[in-house]
Amino acid sequence: MASYDRPRAGGSPRPLETGATWWYAAVAGEAPGSFSTRVRTRTRRACLGAVLLLTVVYAGLVLTATGRRWGDAAVTGRRADIPVATFLREHPSLAGFTTASLVTGAVLLLAVGLLRKRYVLTGLAGGALVTALAVAGLLQRYAPRPRPGDGAGALVPSGFPSAQTTLALGIAFGLVLVVPHRLRAPVTGAATLWAAAVGAYSLAAGQHRPGDVIAAALLTLAVLCGLVALLARRNRVRPARRAGTSLRGLAVTVPLALAAAAGLGAGIMLLGDTLGLPATAPYDPAELRLAHRCGQALAAGVTLAAGLLPLVLLRHVDVDGGPVPYRLGGPFVEAAGVPDEEELVGPFTEDRDHEIS
Repeated sequence: MASYDRPRAGGSPRPLETGATWWYAAVAGEAPGSFSTRVRTRTRRACLGAVLLLTVVYAGLVLTATGRRWGDAAVTGRRADIPVATFLREHPSLAGFTTASLVTGAVLLLAVGLLRKRYVLTGLAGGALVTALAVAGLLQRYAPRPRPGDGAGALVPSGFPSAQTTLALGIAFGLVLVVPHRLRAPVTGAATLWAAAVGAYSLAAGQHRPGDVIAAALLTLAVLCGLVALLARRNRVRPARRAGTSLRGLAVTVPLALAAAAGLGAGIMLLGDTLGLPATAPYDPAELRLAHRCGQALAAGVTLAAGLLPLVLLRHVDVDGGPVPYRLGGPFVEAAGVPDEEELVGPFTEDRDHEIS
């Protein structure tokens, strides 16, 4: 049995790891619907995992007294973090710049999709963005939580999840759908860094708690994965050309993964020192500053990890159109050659005079 005939767990042959899309049908024997099925399975699992983590974050940081106390300490600790407070005081225009960048990002997403004439994908990206914002608004308004001023409530109102981070990361995820596959990694990586900066500003300005930013990242990730799963269910995904894309992708995903791991690692290390805050004020300014930095690290790490996951899940997946059709030809792959313009040619030539005797 040839190497490309090794059976997979689901029974379909194993596709080759190199080459263009034509290998899936012409040589590897990939069934027409198996690629879409595998994409749908992994994106659906990612969607369910993000929803589960969102539930855990809500229960731990909103419903428990320890989580609310930690969130309050992270918010009030921004004043004890002298470098951050000084920077914001010396640059009051950051608030307007953040708002302008969100508007510019939304316009850019729409412009890229329309200029590339990907009207359906642009509509789907906009619909996913609106859906994420709508769910965030519903959670902010109707999700049960203790009221401010209650004995068990938080010191300041909670914006769970953060609308700013939801919008910023939703724009980054929308670009996954509308930009060409060869540019997906650099464009999405840069947009994810910008979304992490928006979340960091909202924490430093006291607009949101760390849990709000983390929840926004998980919510937006769940919506994107659910949308891609629906596209795969409708057979709207196909294998992307791999030639020349691996190095470009690694140049973005590796630094993004290192930054996400650094943020999560630093946040987890600091979390143990900040959860033991006393139940009542006054607090030590050093503990408040530590809680703020811990929240910043965790929020940045989760946001970067959420932006990295679509690049990993959709590394060799092209959503720009339906699956590529393929045809069968004459007796040898060598005679058929590698096709152009994404046309799939099987292991037989197209000699129409050939007959099987």
